[in-house]
Amino acid sequence: MRGRLSHAQLKVMSAIEDCRTAVLGGHVARCENSACGFTAIAYCSCRNRHCPKCQGSQAREWLEARKAELLQVAYFHVVFTLPPKIAAIAFHSKAVIYGLLFQASAETLTTIAADPKRLGVKIGFTSVLHTWGSAMTHHPHVHMIVPGGGMALDGTRWISASEDFLLPVPVLSRMFRGKMLALLKTAHADGRLQFFGPHAGLVDKAAFKAFLKPLYDTHWHVYAKRPFAGPEQVLAYLARYTHRVAISNKRLIKADATGVTFTYKDYRREGSDRYTTMTLAPGEFMRRFLLHVLPKGFHRIRHYGLLASSRNKPDTLARARELIAAAGPPTLETRRPEPPPVDASGQPVEPIAHPCPCCGASMVIIETFEAGRTPRHQPRASAIVIRIDTS
Repeated sequence: MRGRLSHAQLKVMSAIEDCRTAVLGGHVARCENSACGFTAIAYCSCRNRHCPKCQGSQAREWLEARKAELLQVAYFHVVFTLPPKIAAIAFHSKAVIYGLLFQASAETLTTIAADPKRLGVKIGFTSVLHTWGSAMTHHPHVHMIVPGGGMALDGTRWISASEDFLLPVPVLSRMFRGKMLALLKTAHADGRLQFFGPHAGLVDKAAFKAFLKPLYDTHWHVYAKRPFAGPEQVLAYLARYTHRVAISNKRLIKADATGVTFTYKDYRREGSDRYTTMTLAPGEFMRRFLLHVLPKGFHRIRHYGLLASSRNKPDTLARARELIAAAGPPTLETRRPEPPPVDASGQPVEPIAHPCPCCGASMVIIETFEAGRTPRHQPRASAIVIRIDTS
């Protein structure tokens, strides 16, 4: 199998195998309560963006940075999906076709939002690429989190979308289809696409044109969900989606030499029956997982319009907030923040960052050790490895 894997896939496999093991080094922490003395080893994480164990801390850091960008408006969730025929050729030209998916979907949303017959606004949104279906098959699509409205094109006011409607999905679907197919033709003419196996013949211009022709008459899936209740719910949603990988550890049920069993959602079924299990041979499980390794340096989270990264972004967001306040948006459902804990005298109590699992006191680092080394201090209580990300 090794000879068939790319260098990037081999690096991902190696990183996941070494993650939070002695291979990467780590530290030893001991409870500061001398009567307890609980000691535990915490190994470093690999920080690879494809590793299921490393996404929690990275998601928290990313979300903290996004809090300052939230607007007090309703948010919508829009999904643009490539049809299976395009997904089949995308695997060998990931950087190009995934990039075109971002471009076509972003241009579609901004163009239709700016149309005076629709909203007539400049909008901003965040796009997140997912390349998998629930069973880890190749299913490239982008999730967009879109504020419900935008700045008028002359920049003088904020125009809100209706409470449960952002933009017409059939119009989005048709424009997305046209833009994506046009971009694919240009990429082919420029020699930017690669073809192998059963698709090798598509290197010919006429063959590629014939391959695309039926797609002009097929439905391209664009989906718009009902809006979130408010910014807090947007953050909760983003926490689940932005740093997700093809499969999480919690979906794994059993693994041995004969197969890997995991849960997945079967969209052909209805209701609770959608959630079922699948067992794959170990080689097939790894093949599906590695289908979703992204090209080096490829950004799978991108910001557009009002949220595009630039030196003017803080000023743009400040102006948007002024216009939103002046427009008097509808009151949004928000969660009341939990009151901070206090001691007996009523003074705020700072939460313990890494509490002892035995007595709740603070864990203190007493030793760090380099990759491949064995720590001098060993656990004195039951061997519980505390999950502190030391990367």
